[in-house]
Formats: sequence, structure tokens, C-alpha cells
Amino acid sequence: MSGSGTSVPIRASDVLRKKLAKIGLYSEADLLVHLPLRYEDETQITRVIDAPWGEPVQVEVVVQTSEIQYRPRRQMIVKAADHSGEITLRFFSFYPSHQATLAEGKRVRAFGEVRSGFFGAEMMHPRFHGVDEGDPLPEGLTPVYPTTAGVSSNTLRKLIAAALGEGDLADTLDEALRQRLKLPGLARTLRFLHSPTIGTEVDALHARNHPAWRRVKFDEVLAQQMCLRRAYLARREQGAPVLVAQDDLGARLLDQLPFGLTGAQLRAMAEIAGDLSQPYPMQRLLQGDVGAGKTIVAALAACQAISAGWQAAFMAPTEILAEQHCLKLKDWLEPLGVRVAWLSGSLKTKAKREQLAATAAEAQLVVGTHALIQDGVDFAKLGLAIVDEQHRFGVAQRLALRKKGGNPHQLMMSATPIPRTLAMSYYADLDVTVLDELPPGRTPIKTRLVADNRRDDVVGFAAKHIEEGRQVYWVCPLIEESEALQLQTAEDTYEQLSIDLPALTVGLVHGRLKADEKQATMAAFAAGEIDVLVATTVIEVGVDVPNASLMVIEHAERFGLSQLHQLRGRVGRGAHESTCILIFAGPLSETARLRLKIIFENTDGFEIARQDLKLRGPGEFVGSRQSGVPLLRYADLELDADLVEMAREVAEEVLVNHPEQADRHLKRWLGSREELLKS
Repeated sequence: MSGSGTSVPIRASDVLRKKLAKIGLYSEADLLVHLPLRYEDETQITRVIDAPWGEPVQVEVVVQTSEIQYRPRRQMIVKAADHSGEITLRFFSFYPSHQATLAEGKRVRAFGEVRSGFFGAEMMHPRFHGVDEGDPLPEGLTPVYPTTAGVSSNTLRKLIAAALGEGDLADTLDEALRQRLKLPGLARTLRFLHSPTIGTEVDALHARNHPAWRRVKFDEVLAQQMCLRRAYLARREQGAPVLVAQDDLGARLLDQLPFGLTGAQLRAMAEIAGDLSQPYPMQRLLQGDVGAGKTIVAALAACQAISAGWQAAFMAPTEILAEQHCLKLKDWLEPLGVRVAWLSGSLKTKAKREQLAATAAEAQLVVGTHALIQDGVDFAKLGLAIVDEQHRFGVAQRLALRKKGGNPHQLMMSATPIPRTLAMSYYADLDVTVLDELPPGRTPIKTRLVADNRRDDVVGFAAKHIEEGRQVYWVCPLIEESEALQLQTAEDTYEQLSIDLPALTVGLVHGRLKADEKQATMAAFAAGEIDVLVATTVIEVGVDVPNASLMVIEHAERFGLSQLHQLRGRVGRGAHESTCILIFAGPLSETARLRLKIIFENTDGFEIARQDLKLRGPGEFVGSRQSGVPLLRYADLELDADLVEMAREVAEEVLVNHPEQADRHLKRWLGSREELLKS
């Protein structure tokens, strides 16, 4: 949460308030929905002699000695005992107040895991507090909250207890709706989650499948769904150009294509054509697996805008991908009389001036990178903005392109399939079209996993492949820490393969090459003049060379699942049997092992995306910067899909029938983050 508007500010010192702001706590309302990570049972005392090792327990002991040692490192060592035995409490970070509480003769309760130490039983960094003999034990489980440096769980407990006593716990769902959905009341839910009573099923609380957790998770998802629904409805009230084709440009493009469209492509065309003819802006996500044919659908949408007398813009995240699109679109559209302009950051000043002038004046389709949204780029009459690989652009970048034309229609494309639960939760403000059918002629790709000590075998396999008249991609590892190191790796691989395959032509392409050099290398590969193309991930999307039927990926364990799937999709585009070899270096981490297992066993992009979501979680899969949608803190899209369905059905009902409750609900759960979705 960030800033809850008119909510009561937290009663604390300025210093403490600044610290609380780091974890999104600004008001009493924020405290109420700042829920525990876990619970600890301090309702009973365990004798030292009975404490099981490796399990959290609470002991009540009297301090015998307390000293600070400086070797082998600075630490406070406290020897303490109850009537059954002795235990050592060890602290590597401590304050003067700790030393006072743990002085010789003091009675303390310490909570933590008991383990075997050099002097017998010990606890490392236990939570502790001073007590008098006979002090009562707590009546409920102790909540442990997400916190930040300088704010203890104990401080948060006190602040939250005060908020529960004084804060606004009014329910934002009416009684009839709660009864229908079988959800408990909010006040009861929050009081229970912040202070569960003795006898509560701790496992159910920790697994977050207790009825109280279901209520919280439903409220959170409902806030997100209402927020997205509001954005969707607000867009319907905005004006946009009505793009109705005035000639047969689209039909002429279809007539000259050497292939027919799939049923999925025809359905997508019809949906997009319907959107473009409406007086409010289209915001449609066109998603499909690698090779499903999104580009031709986008080209036909551009034809409709151009036929209606408007301009279309086509933005891609990398120069090499934008260039590939530009060449393909020119090939399709220029013979039909369409004027296509190219704009990228690497254009020389004079060429850029010419292209900027064309953009502002006569160009009907402008293709480029993020250069399209820079200052000084002015469109004469932008009616349609197409964004490829939309997840690679931040929200601000996509909005900047929309603002270039006043309020054009927007078509976003993604070859990273989005699992259904994620689409319902994070893309509910978009209309989604799925290309669920691959064009005929796509051959299945065999995937092989090979350890890096068998690299020579892979080189031999590649040579045999080339002898049969095929071509090979050889992708170098992604090294996030250093672009220079990644470039060096690509150059080393290029040199080694040139030595290993002296009779063959080896090419090299990477992000640091000048645009014309990259384009010349890619064109040579497409023309069959290069046998092996060594590349960094610049060839991840968009490159289409039907004669390339072998993809080798070095250090595959360093790549994400979607990248591996995208790279694999560069082959299998011709009639020849295709193979993707994933070379890995051990030992593998558990996550890397799982990733390679998933990519080896699956070819369906949607199944791979679903597994990827399970591995990474929605925050990392989508990225709050890319989606602009507040991330869920408590709901799990995989486990709580039924709640997402329920919330989606209820969202509009609450917005229409109970607008004041909807406002309060959004304020409670999102605060000012709703602003992210209003633009």
C-alpha cells in the first residue's frame, strides 16, 4: 500500500514513520491489513532438558553470566538455566538495552530453535523479553510481521493493536454478498489474524487456507479486479478515431501472401477489426506461441488504419527485432503502395531528420524502437499503435506512444504466453486474443540436454547438420553481471567455432554491433551465406530463417524458461526436422534443474508459462514496472484461482450497486496505487 489518502496517519515519531514508510505503512488503515508472515506459540514453556533440537520453543531461564567476546568475532554470550538444565543464548548483533535485560540474575523468556552447540544446548539470536517469576503466559499465538531495519516485530504488534482498537474496521462488503460468498466479516477476520486464540490450527494459518485468510485474499483480489474494471470502463468513455477501411488494402495483402491464414488468425483479425471501428480506444493483447503468426495479424490491423486515412506505428523493444519487422512489413506493404518509415536511436542525424519529417508528414506506417516515443517525434495522424513484446516496455513507455497520437487504438503483442489465472488477474483491463493454432508446415522440435563436457560431440553434430545443407544458430550465455563479459564470451565462441569448423562460414551478431553490420550479418545468414550464426540473445524473437534447423544454447541453465522457449522457436520454421540442444554446466541449482526439466518435457508455450509462474511467482513473471498493476501480497494465483473467478464476477456488481463501498474497499487495499491504472 502506498499512502491511504484521508486515512488517519500512524501515531509515531517522525523517525519511526519514515522507517514504516519503507514497507508501505503510512496510516492506521495500512497497519490493519499488514498481516503476519507466520505465528509462534509462546503460550507454553518448555523445560530446557525437554527442548527438541531444530524446533522453535520457548524457555524461561535465569541468566547466570553475560559477556561480550571479541574473538573469533564480536558476540554476546549469555549462559542461562532453568531447574532442568543449562542453555547458551548467542547474539552477533545487540544493543545496550539487550545487555540490561540479559544481565546476571535476570529472568527472561527466550523463543527460538534449540541446537547442539560447543557447550551443549544453545539458541542463536532468540527473541526474548524480561519477566518476573509467575508472570502469566499469552492467551494467543504471537504474530511475526514483515518488517524493516530499525522496526521490531514487537513495535509493529503494539502499533497494530492500537489500530485494531481505534481504526476503521467497517466492512466494505454488504451482509447479503458475504453470505452468498460464504465469507466471514472483516472486523472479526482482521482481529483473528492479528491475534489468533489458543487452540487455533496453526498449520491452517501458516498454509493460509483458514477461512479468515480466504476473506483477506478475496478482498485483495476484489480490489485489484475493481481497479482494472474501472480502468476498462473509463477507457470506454474516451474518444478514439473510428477506423473503417475505405479501400481493399487488407484484401490485396492477403491475396499476395504465399500462405493462408489459420482459423485463429482469422478470428483475431475479426476481433481487432471490430475494435478499430469503435469510437473508443482498443486496448487488445494479442498473444500466441512462438511462430503463431502475430505479425501478419498486426500488419492487417495496420492496413485497416491506413485504409481509413490514419497512420500506424509499430514499436519493438530491440533494434534487431524492429529491423526484422521493418523488412518484413516493407516486403508485404510497399508493393501495395504503402509508405513505410524506419526510426531508431542509431540513425545518423541527417537520416533521422528525414525519417522524423516522414513520420510527421507522409509516412503511413512508422516502424522503430523506443525512439518512436522520444521528444521531437511527431505523428501527423496516428490512429493505431502496435507494441511488440509488450512485457519488455514499462507502463510509461506504452503510455508515451499512446499520447503521441492523442488517443490511438493500441494493439499489444506477446509471444510469452500468459497463464489464464495471470491473465484474469493482471490483464483484466485488456481484451485478450489468443492465437492458439500454429500455421501448417511447422515441424516439431526435438530438445536434447547435453553436459558441457560433451561440447565436441555437439560441434560434430552441427557439422553433420550443415553437410546436409542446413544452418545453425549458436547462442551464447546470458551473463547479467556484465555486458562486456557476455560480448567476450560471444567473441571467444565465434573464434573457437571458426577453428573447430574451418571449412564452414561462421558469423557473429551481438548487441554492440552497428545497426548496418547487424543487418548485413542477419541478411547473409538468411540468404544461406553463413553456416553457423554465433549470437547473443538479440536473435531471441522475430528472426525467421526456415533453413536453420539446429539451435545450440550454451549454458542453458542461465536462461529463463520463456527465453529458452523463444530461442527454441527460432528453428522448426521449415520442412526439415529441427533440434534444440541445451548445453548445461553443473552442478545445477534446484531451480535451474527444474527449468531444464520443464523445457525438455514441454513444447506447449502455455504449459511452459504455467510452470514458469509456479516457479517464479506472479511478481517476477509479470513485473510491477511492466504491468503497472499492484502485485498481490496474500493471494496465490495458482492456489486461489477460484477466488480470482469469484472476484471477477463480483467486481462490477459492487462498483455499480455500492459505489461508496467500492471506493472504501479500494482505498483500504490499494491506497494511491490505483492511480497506476487510470492512465
